[in-house]
Amino acid sequence: MNIEIIGEHLEQAGFPQVPVMFAVLALVFWLMRPADRSTLYHTSLFYGLALCGQVVTALLTELDIGLAADVLREAFVIMAGIAVIRLWGAALFRLFLPMLRLQPPRILEDVLAIIAYLAWGMVRLRYAGLDLSQIVTTSAVITAVIAFSMQDTLGNILGGLAIQLDGSLEVGDWVRVDDVTGKVSDIRWRSVSIETNNWETVVIPNGQLMKSKFAVLAQRGGRRVTARRWVWFDVDYSAPPSRVIAEVQETLGRSAIANMAAEPAPQCVLMALEAGRARYAVRYWLTDLARDDATDSEVRVHLVAGLQRAGLGIAAPQYSVHMFKENEKQSQAEQTREMVLRLKALQQVDIFAHLQEDELLRVAERLVFTPFAPGDVMTRQGADAHWLYLLVQGEAQVVFEDAAGRHPVSRLHEGTVFGERGMMFGEQRSATVTAVGDVKCYRLDRASFEDVIRSRPGMAEDISRILAVRELELQSVRNTLDEAARTSELKRKHGEILGRIRDFFALGRQ
Repeated sequence: MNIEIIGEHLEQAGFPQVPVMFAVLALVFWLMRPADRSTLYHTSLFYGLALCGQVVTALLTELDIGLAADVLREAFVIMAGIAVIRLWGAALFRLFLPMLRLQPPRILEDVLAIIAYLAWGMVRLRYAGLDLSQIVTTSAVITAVIAFSMQDTLGNILGGLAIQLDGSLEVGDWVRVDDVTGKVSDIRWRSVSIETNNWETVVIPNGQLMKSKFAVLAQRGGRRVTARRWVWFDVDYSAPPSRVIAEVQETLGRSAIANMAAEPAPQCVLMALEAGRARYAVRYWLTDLARDDATDSEVRVHLVAGLQRAGLGIAAPQYSVHMFKENEKQSQAEQTREMVLRLKALQQVDIFAHLQEDELLRVAERLVFTPFAPGDVMTRQGADAHWLYLLVQGEAQVVFEDAAGRHPVSRLHEGTVFGERGMMFGEQRSATVTAVGDVKCYRLDRASFEDVIRSRPGMAEDISRILAVRELELQSVRNTLDEAARTSELKRKHGEILGRIRDFFALGRQ
């Protein structure tokens, strides 16, 4: 076997310069682009097979196989060239251009690589002695037939190229195409893949996208923005629209709802006047489109609770007016059940323990049902006090706020009343109370509260003790007190507050 002839064949195929260059470039790519190591692995394996094939064909040449060895050698040379082009293309578009802060679309990499493959193949065929002009002429008719039969496929390919080159759609964009809404996960030659919130992947041909319109969500002026959402609800005509709008906007403005942007602030608008009801919509801005339904639900929860607190309610469907009508007996039964619940709640509160049954009934009749959703601010520090609250279900967190931040004071549980100090002395709220989970309360207005305490002066003793304990809790947050100091301070505050209550309501000293 003539080793020199084999060496000449291998040298003509680019040994050893091309393999060394390939190895160095592959090593750099491996270290700099860990995410593309799979592509590098397959390219290197393809190149390795091409090198082995060239070595084998060089050996076969010495066996005087003739034309077969030449054809195989040329085929393996073309394979090796394709692998080198593939590696350089990947390095150029995924390594070198990103270093220059250039991010060309991936489809451009594929197009240029295919053009380079064709050019390399034609060059090798030319070296092999083939007349390329005859090949082009002969294949013209075949090319036309193939193009006509594959016009849909070619349309999808050209559509994918156009989408990526003009930047109208990118991976990560949220889009709406007909009845499909989702996030673009991949843009390929033939199609675009869209992942929906229903855990589906919808594949849409590029040609369809080019022929019809599609909406890119949460994008304006070429930059990502928050998406505006609409939550619809109906209220009866008896509610003044200005009051409905004010209550809803105040409720949502005070609610900490995840994925709802604080700016722009949520808006409530009157959209239509329909038969028997007024149609409203809450417009808010969503920060995470993957959480659309969950955030809509949170908005509705706070919306309903806010309307109920204001004595308003969602309008019943129009057909219920004709199909169902309460009679007087049913209405009285419901009122009785509600009164039983109110009396039971009042009997669990210490400050109402001395009231007689008729007095409790008078208080119960004046209570107003007041629900709160999780995270709702029930009373805010510094606000004017107009209501006494009776917590009948759930828990609430008391927080004192100052320049240093928010300081948790205590938790309020079922059977607790709060807001007495403002009702007693007309002072502003001394702390913020926030609902922990769903909370149900009853509230009593100032006039009703004054009527109750004047009719039962003994309540002043219980209320003064409660106020003294809560004031001491707030003071303990500001200044650390030991047990002895707490006991002494509690006794002092109890006497002071009791005196103020008796003076305010002209109950007289005992």
